[in-house]
Amino acid sequence: MRIIYGVVIAALCVVLLLGVQKWRGPILPALTVEQMPLELRIVASGEVRYQSLARIGSEITGTVIARHVREGDRVSQGDLLIELNSDELQSRLAQAQTLLQQLQKISRPQAQAASVEARDNLRQASREARRREALAQQGMLATEQVEQAQRSELNAKTTLTRAQLAVDSLAANSTEERLLQQRIDSAAAELAKTRIYAPFAGRVQTRNVEPGDLVQPSKILLEIARSDGLDRDGIASDGLEVVVALDEKNFAPLQLQQPVQLIADAWPEQTVPGIVSFIAPAVDSSRGTIDVHISVLADDSKQRHAFLQGMTVSANIIAAQRQRALVLPNDYLLSSSTGQTQVLRWQDGKVSAVAVQLGLRNMTHSEITSGLAEGDVVVQADKISDGQRARVRFEQAQHVIR
Repeated sequence: MRIIYGVVIAALCVVLLLGVQKWRGPILPALTVEQMPLELRIVASGEVRYQSLARIGSEITGTVIARHVREGDRVSQGDLLIELNSDELQSRLAQAQTLLQQLQKISRPQAQAASVEARDNLRQASREARRREALAQQGMLATEQVEQAQRSELNAKTTLTRAQLAVDSLAANSTEERLLQQRIDSAAAELAKTRIYAPFAGRVQTRNVEPGDLVQPSKILLEIARSDGLDRDGIASDGLEVVVALDEKNFAPLQLQQPVQLIADAWPEQTVPGIVSFIAPAVDSSRGTIDVHISVLADDSKQRHAFLQGMTVSANIIAAQRQRALVLPNDYLLSSSTGQTQVLRWQDGKVSAVAVQLGLRNMTHSEITSGLAEGDVVVQADKISDGQRARVRFEQAQHVIR
């Protein structure tokens, strides 16, 4: 009999315990709403490029006789990079200069002397023609001799005209002289193309030429990355940038001058600062992406040199920040049938649904702009009804939320 009573009492205790637990409600995960930092980051992969990368080539066909730089060399504007064989072009220039000197020192004086002589001959022929005409009028000379003198005078006039035309064609700044000067200028310009200089200060990235190579205008000989100024140590720094193809669905919060953290795949332990410097004005419709240019802001030259042309880099774009905000994990947010966002607030042992307004959101957390106050307790549950009693088990909140 005592055994039966013991079983009954045990059963009653179990029922009573279950009833109390049911009255007290289930145990649910919960946390206290606190003020904490919040960031919205956009993560994308990009490629290292240079803001200005010059592809140096030759304007003429020629044979390389000297190359003065190689990969990694820094050059200043005007530094000699490559020399081509110039023998033929020097010969053309010398020939044109010789022709001009011949015109100025030989042909022009000869034409001037011939003009003076033709003028003297004309005066002499004119005097002889007038003398014979006078004698013929006096009947002392035959008409035939007068005609000969007049013909000689006419020939002298023609000779003088030709001599004057020659003088004019060879005069200073004449057409002939200008043509020869243009020929010299052209030959000098072609000769200058045999020496290839750096168009600006920068750093040699690639070289595709060696002495003895025959080069043509279509061939790229060197690539030089332009320097964008001096760093704090007075050393020329390259205009490095990272170009990322950002999915257009992440484009909305993006703005110029937003800070970026750059991590090269080759150096995952090293973070380099950057800033959004340019956003492409159009979306690539074939990929659904938009190009975003990020300038590298590293002051340490070692950090900058760790970024090489074509290297793959991960970019963490900090699109928005809150130093202090009411923040909840996204797992604690519910969507109501009316489209509102709600949370389950625990108060006096009961759970009630509260509508909230959201501000900044990232992949894991959201900012609560209204509906909750600091210190409120919210629970995470998908199968608990509004007004139900519940017990809570507090979770440890993160101090820095990204």
